[in-house]
Amino acid sequence: MRLQSAIFDMDGTLLDSMHIWTGLGPDLLRSMGIEPAPDLGQRLMVRTFREGAALCKAEYHLTQSEDTLMELTKARVRNFYETQVQPKAGVQKFLSLLKMEGVWMYVATNTDRDLAEAALKHTGLAGYFRGILTCGEVGAGKRESAEIYERCLRRLRGTKQDTVVFEDSLHAIETAKAAGFRVCGVYDPSAEGDQETIRRISDEYIRSFEELFEATAPD
Repeated sequence: MRLQSAIFDMDGTLLDSMHIWTGLGPDLLRSMGIEPAPDLGQRLMVRTFREGAALCKAEYHLTQSEDTLMELTKARVRNFYETQVQPKAGVQKFLSLLKMEGVWMYVATNTDRDLAEAALKHTGLAGYFRGILTCGEVGAGKRESAEIYERCLRRLRGTKQDTVVFEDSLHAIETAKAAGFRVCGVYDPSAEGDQETIRRISDEYIRSFEELFEATAPD
């Protein structure tokens, strides 16, 4: 996998963290005595805190303000990121190898900056990256636009031919591919139903970062 720079999604790609997002909205509603729709967690995963709060408030006729709902959910995520989240298997070893080879790396995430920084600090991954860019800062999500990847690329001073985007979600992979990026699809259980398509459209596909070392492991 030839590359001079790399752009990594965070949740589900670098971190084993998607379960906190799929359960976030449903768990909040259950704590209020409301049974959520079965697909709510998946629908909220691709939304910002404010978008998710607005959706829940409108669909479930909640009396709390959007700001209150945002803070309730964000507090739970912050605690998880500061104390519990773990990197996915093989991630730290792979990032160490890339750093030794002089590959410049950036994080492109839908997660708010303060939470992303807390997660990367807790997992010990922060030092591998030249920076973080969030969808909130860009003003567009990965489903709608490749702008977050384009901005990361400019900051990395790379080219699309020599840069690989690592992503776990189908909509983000489709966006990056449509914009001309090389993409490595990364397996995550949260996207189980999309794996056949992810495998087909990605330039590279891995079930785990540990796969990247198996070929060179001694007998």
